[in-house]
Amino acid sequence: MITPFISGQNEQENLVLHYLRQRSPTEAQLLVERLPQGTGRAFLEGWLLFLKGESWRAADFLMPLASLSPIHPFSLLQKELEDDEDEHRFLSLVQAGEAYTPNSPYLAELSASSHLQLGQLTKAERAVRDSLRYHPHHHGLENTLATIFYHYGAFGECLTLLRKLCDANPGRWEPISNLACVLNHLGAMEEAIDLYRRGIAKAPNAAQMRLNHSIALLKAGRFAQGWNEHEWRLKLPGHTSLPQERILPSLTPTTRLQGLRILVTQEEGLGDTLMYLRYVPWLARYGAHVHVWGTRALANLTQNVEGVRVVQVGGARPDYDYHCPFISLPRVFNGLAESFMGVPTPYLRVSPEKTAYWKERLNTSGSQRLRVGVAWAGGRHRNDRLSRLVDRQRSMALTALKPLRDLTQVDFYNLQKGEAAAQLAHSPFPMIDLMPECQDMEDTAALIQSLDLVISVDTSIVHLSGGLGKDTILMDRFCNCWRWGYNTNSSPWYPSLQIIRQEQFNDWTTVTRQVRNEIEKRSLIKTQN
Repeated sequence: MITPFISGQNEQENLVLHYLRQRSPTEAQLLVERLPQGTGRAFLEGWLLFLKGESWRAADFLMPLASLSPIHPFSLLQKELEDDEDEHRFLSLVQAGEAYTPNSPYLAELSASSHLQLGQLTKAERAVRDSLRYHPHHHGLENTLATIFYHYGAFGECLTLLRKLCDANPGRWEPISNLACVLNHLGAMEEAIDLYRRGIAKAPNAAQMRLNHSIALLKAGRFAQGWNEHEWRLKLPGHTSLPQERILPSLTPTTRLQGLRILVTQEEGLGDTLMYLRYVPWLARYGAHVHVWGTRALANLTQNVEGVRVVQVGGARPDYDYHCPFISLPRVFNGLAESFMGVPTPYLRVSPEKTAYWKERLNTSGSQRLRVGVAWAGGRHRNDRLSRLVDRQRSMALTALKPLRDLTQVDFYNLQKGEAAAQLAHSPFPMIDLMPECQDMEDTAALIQSLDLVISVDTSIVHLSGGLGKDTILMDRFCNCWRWGYNTNSSPWYPSLQIIRQEQFNDWTTVTRQVRNEIEKRSLIKTQN
């Protein structure tokens, strides 16, 4: 973290920062006391006190720093919040900060942001509206209010307010980008893309806007332009720390990679890796020696992909000629018609030993009962507040699947891991739970291979099942991810995938009803066969 308060050049400060991020206050306390007095120490001491739950004392250290930088120290801390407990603690910190600057519009925005994370939309709206009484037409507050409208599903009010902000700030690109982002989520692709063009003309180097532009292009199916534009994400933190001058360039029909060591690196979530593994076989066909530096959960499954020579988890950076983050692989093959979409499904494979084990484990030979795998929630991203906010839309409670409870000739299998798996204790229908036996994604893949159908919200299970070529139904949210397109119930990425999308924001009613119908159809076909 390089901030107005932490330069990144002081090893002692960096070590304190490390312990704070690791939630190790005892170690941080010992070191912070040795730092010289100054803004760096004050910021770190404030952070330490915040972690210890001493909000008022933390504010005593942090609030005097607010006048020294355009970036508020509270804002830096908010980006580090990992869970609901952190959000509640942060709200206490904001309350303490208001003693220094009563009716601060910026503190009201921060408060609203944490209330949003907690799903407390009414409290978020109240915080903003109370502040607007003191600061009418404050653009930051109005933008936050538009965000709250969006999460209510009040899209008319959201768009009206964002258009107003665009008109009031004709020289700024941020309101244009925000408006385009919402229109993209609503499937108004042409208007969104046109707005992004206007914004880019004002700020051609605004990396976040360029990334958002790429997402709109990809959702609209303009892959050739979209993948090139998507490289702007590499100018943002959290994507790759390897030198950009050694990223694998785009290939041409005459390119040869014979004998070159290509290091393919993990980026973002497991679903992204599973989706883009389809391009690895083409790297090998061009002569590359492919070394994947990835995650333990996917190591065995990745080793089975055609063309992978080495899979590494952790450890020191290996030698390479070029490196390529997984999400850059589509751009690498952008100009090649034959490999534009990677290899066809199924490109994920399970070892014969695990295939045999799980087939015997399920022991369903000759059964006419339809075997359906179920995943209803995404994973919790402790280090990504935006992903946690999105998860409130993409995940459902298991009880939302209650319409499936009286289906006959169907056996449901749990595919859910993580915190949401605790909902099995209150499942609306019996569910066979073998997930405790799945040690990695290859085990889960082997389990899926033995099923007839997978139904899942937008999580890595969809990519795993789709990459195996398994019959899959995606229960998709209203404001969906770019990769599932718009106005379509199919996917060019996974031909075996059927998409059933919410007809109303945050309403799974019609989705579960249609899923029930699809399961009944498949069950009838299996029974008749």
